[in-house]
Amino acid sequence: MGHEQEFLMDIIAYWQQHVAPYLRAKFGRDERGASLVEYALLVALIAVVCIVAIAFLGKSASSKFSNVGSNLQ
Repeated sequence: MGHEQEFLMDIIAYWQQHVAPYLRAKFGRDERGASLVEYALLVALIAVVCIVAIAFLGKSASSKFSNVGSNLQ
């Protein structure tokens, strides 16, 4: 079990020396505000696209559903 423990300690040391600083630099406080704004803009854009698609396709979809419903009766 000594070899496994050394291997685990090596992984932890590698994480602390290389991965953790990279993640802090990549997703640190400076990037959080920008990321939040980018996600908000993406959500707003998706919402606008959905509303426009429903507005344009809503009438034709409604008539098709009405035709299907009347044919089922």
